[in-house]
Amino acid sequence: MDLSKYIDHTLLKPETTQDQIFELCQEAMEHNFMSVCISPAWVATAKEILKDSDVKVCTVIGFPSGAVTSEVKAFETMNSVQNGADEVDMVINIGALKSGNEDYVFNDIKAVCDAAGQETIVKVIIETALLDSDEIVKACEISKKVGADFVKTSTGFNGGGATVEDVTLMRLTVGEGMGVKASGGVRSYEDAKAMIESGATRIGASSGIAIVQGGTSDSDY
Repeated sequence: MDLSKYIDHTLLKPETTQDQIFELCQEAMEHNFMSVCISPAWVATAKEILKDSDVKVCTVIGFPSGAVTSEVKAFETMNSVQNGADEVDMVINIGALKSGNEDYVFNDIKAVCDAAGQETIVKVIIETALLDSDEIVKACEISKKVGADFVKTSTGFNGGGATVEDVTLMRLTVGEGMGVKASGGVRSYEDAKAMIESGATRIGASSGIAIVQGGTSDSDY
């Protein structure tokens, strides 16, 4: 199984340097990954480095807590798209979901989708490690109702990452017409293969090179 186009090659550490962004982009081009996933401040830099390749630029919105206002998420999305982002991974307001405020969660996701426009892929990070099964289902249902392109398991920053069980549940909930991204703790070819067999159509990982080469990384994301 060729996993290269499943991989969002990820570097979201706050101490990331420009040299590391350059290296990430070079690796993504060399290994033919789907995208690089980076913080918003590096979007324009990555877009310039990748301008002659088919590697996409993905960034994160409301990351990693999801607890900023919808207006801030919408502005961050618009600014990222203006700077060259092809895809945005937004974190839901986890507290609103757990409070049962489904209208807020719907409108929060919608604000990002509207700001992103038709040409930009929107992935909704639901942070499965902080949710029970019913909440995972509800978050996926709301994301699908809004019209987001993907649901995504995790930020990798809030105590746990993707599991086969969660990916399976997410795929069952959204059906076949929506993407599912497994991220957080996917460190090896076998990990990635298991996620894909469970329904994932994208893998978010800082271990992309180890994954495609059949090895294992000790990276957390």
